[in-house]
Amino acid sequence: MLYRLRRRMQDEQGFTLIELLVVILIIGILAAVAIPTFLNQRGKAYDANAQTVVKDMQTAAETYATGNNGTYPTTVAQLNAIDPSIPTTFTGGASVAGDAITGGGTSADTYVVTATAVNTGDIFSIVEAAGVQTEPCTAGTGGGQPGGCPTSAVW
Repeated sequence: MLYRLRRRMQDEQGFTLIELLVVILIIGILAAVAIPTFLNQRGKAYDANAQTVVKDMQTAAETYATGNNGTYPTTVAQLNAIDPSIPTTFTGGASVAGDAITGGGTSADTYVVTATAVNTGDIFSIVEAAGVQTEPCTAGTGGGQPGGCPTSAVW
């Protein structure tokens, strides 16, 4: 009996072609399901980062106004002086840039902060006008599965 077992083990030296093809097919199916999901999550992360930067810009704008008799800043550099974590440009693979702030001007109680997500191109804004805040967005056309800006154009 032991002899037969040893002989059988020596005869079976590897996998058959059918077994290998089945394993490759299963791996291919799993990859086809997982890769699009992964790419969509990256796009959502870029958009979430841009939304965070816009909220940081809003906080910095309010802080600036508190120290400057209610006058809002007019440049991203002024915001960056208050909160150095606010990026001023797209650099070195940064996923977002604080694009713009418009404030002061004709109405001292109005400002708009805007940030654009890299790869997705989604643009997120916070508009403060006479004490009323809105959060409009524009869907991007970049790669990375845009989608952080819903069809209502309000995030």
